[in-house]
Amino acid sequence: MKASRKPQQASERWLTDLLKKVQNGDLPLDMAVKELSTLPYEEMLHAKIDHHRSLRTGFPEVIYGPGKTRSQLLAIIERMILKSERILVTRVDEKTFQSVRARIQDAEYNASAQAIVINRSKTKKYIPGITVVTGGTADIPVAEEAALTAELMGNKIERIFDVGVAGIHRLFDHLHIIRSSRVVVAVAGMDGVLPAVLGGLVTCPVIAVPTSVGYGASFKGVAPLLTMLNSCAPGVAVVNIDGGFNAGYLAGLINKI
Repeated sequence: MKASRKPQQASERWLTDLLKKVQNGDLPLDMAVKELSTLPYEEMLHAKIDHHRSLRTGFPEVIYGPGKTRSQLLAIIERMILKSERILVTRVDEKTFQSVRARIQDAEYNASAQAIVINRSKTKKYIPGITVVTGGTADIPVAEEAALTAELMGNKIERIFDVGVAGIHRLFDHLHIIRSSRVVVAVAGMDGVLPAVLGGLVTCPVIAVPTSVGYGASFKGVAPLLTMLNSCAPGVAVVNIDGGFNAGYLAGLINKI
């Protein structure tokens, strides 16, 4: 019985197709060399696009929106979509999305996460196992960024919002879902205690995400960050303040192991 092959990523298929064309005589060698010249990255005036990151890591380069003009973003997206089926642009407003949508009709916008997604992947079956939990409603934008990232990596996400420790009985009503997870992303600001509580209730890893939500003494997320780093519950790992993308990506990697 033959072992099943792992589905190829878009960049893998592109490289395989290119080599087959050379082998069959459909593509001249000099043209193939020109195509392969972008193997490390593609040089642009304002960016160096890493087209083959998915070959190395299994997921394409993600575009961080802030600091880039709309024309720069659009140019990067248009080059990347030629060789990648999945595009994620984080931290952008709806006006920026509209300028992208005018050129790329299948672009979608997640207003909560403030992210642009283009997904032309043929993946139909999503892997269950990731639950994203927030302490409050104000933490949802960061949580949605995490959920969106993990979804784009092929995962099915359970969302449980506004179950912070100030009303901890709300959390217990969802324990049956949380305990069935393979990894939990816990997003919280203020005192940042939620990940430690979850760490004492589950057998899976908990990825803690401190948010900049809170009053003055939260120091724009530093207070929950320190609380999470000092958690007495085992199995809790911490990402950066407002690091929804980082948490979602890490959860996606854990869930596919």
